[in-house]
Amino acid sequence: MKTRKGNKVYPLTSAQKLHYYSMKYCPKKQVLNIGSGLTIQVELNWDLLKQCIQEAIMRCEAMRVQFAEDKDGNVYQYVVKEPTAEITHFTFAHWKEEDAHAKMTEWTSTPFEMYDSPMYQIVMIQMPDNFHGIYIKVNHLIMDAQSLIVFMQDIIELYCSKVYDNVPVPKEMASYIKQLEKDLEYEAGTNASKKDREFFEKLISSSEPIFTDIYGTGKLDAEREKNGNPNQRAAINTSDNVDANLANFHLEKEPSERMLKFCEENHVSMTCLLLMGLRTYLQKENGVDDISVSTTIARRATLLEKRCGGTRIHSFPFRTIVSKDDTFLEGIFKIRDMQNQYFRHANYSPSEYYAFRKQYYNLENGQTYEPLALTYQPLSMKYEGPGLDQLGDIEYKVRRYSNSACAHTLYLTVSHTPSGGLDFCFEHQTGVVTYEKLQEVYFYLCRIIFYGIEDSSRTVGEVIEWS
Repeated sequence: MKTRKGNKVYPLTSAQKLHYYSMKYCPKKQVLNIGSGLTIQVELNWDLLKQCIQEAIMRCEAMRVQFAEDKDGNVYQYVVKEPTAEITHFTFAHWKEEDAHAKMTEWTSTPFEMYDSPMYQIVMIQMPDNFHGIYIKVNHLIMDAQSLIVFMQDIIELYCSKVYDNVPVPKEMASYIKQLEKDLEYEAGTNASKKDREFFEKLISSSEPIFTDIYGTGKLDAEREKNGNPNQRAAINTSDNVDANLANFHLEKEPSERMLKFCEENHVSMTCLLLMGLRTYLQKENGVDDISVSTTIARRATLLEKRCGGTRIHSFPFRTIVSKDDTFLEGIFKIRDMQNQYFRHANYSPSEYYAFRKQYYNLENGQTYEPLALTYQPLSMKYEGPGLDQLGDIEYKVRRYSNSACAHTLYLTVSHTPSGGLDFCFEHQTGVVTYEKLQEVYFYLCRIIFYGIEDSSRTVGEVIEWS
């Protein structure tokens, strides 16, 4: 297949393949749906908003990506020239607010048609609290959280440029196809891809990690007993039941700013601080210094990557060994140093990473060393461009909706809210992780982080003992 409906076709990228495999083998095909709502306390011109949404779709090639399958079962992607999905309007004005959110969860839990069909749904919404805005659902194959935020910002800025004086039209989006061709060229085999493979294969083969869990050592102990191997280090952390939900916890503006200030003063990323908090909690619960979690890398360093849309997330296991005698800051620096190495090699295929590790350590299907994954999302959907004085102190509300399915046991996304705080959103398999346990994880994660940054010369052991 070279073209589809007159459009050039391309194979899936490494990032897309990882998502596609999740959907292919998951019984619930909505597993890749991302549902979000953005509303503001302003009366909107619905006709103008619809025009801006349509314009934003035309400016963003990634939103017009569709998929096709050939007779051999190979999946390809192509960009249609004109959008085909209708932009609809729905009023929840006389609904109970919880019923409105339940309806949007229902929308998010509805799978897309996989082939030759748009991979987005956009609805202009009026909420019961007199907030107005948009609900958007996209398939993870065409957008990740960062590109979705950039797309929604584009809609906001287009609208503001048409309504308010002195607000310019936002700069153009970048070409998805141009970046896609660069990615596929890398994957076809370059010196850079060879170096990246060598780095990760050397890292994997250096020594075997060990599974740790938010519930302690129970899963690993059971696996060791079942197999009669007291030295086994991997455990099964999957479930046949992929039913899932979101557990959201909000951290207010002032403590969030303390975290940001600490990161700025010590020249470390927020991801480093969050990883330090998570790994210290797992260290506390499991009694070992060797901790692995999965971390995501957005791969959006260049202007083309930042504004091309698409899904660029690569998720890798991230292992650190931090002694209880190390200070909290020393632990963060260990994470930072390892993270910097990952950044240099982050274009490597996660699918190849997992395949090599599975073969090297002779892992059974489903065996892993990581109990959870972390994503930190630094962008906010709030408009922060020119003309803010004309917009006034507009209140924004951002909400993420569950697709009711999850291929992973636990996935934590930390993101900024328009009000300046941080949201901790735990996507979890409800048959494996309880809401009460996630309350506990969030509570101890915050205790560990704030006790650690209050005096980062405290040892990890002291932080664990206090928490």
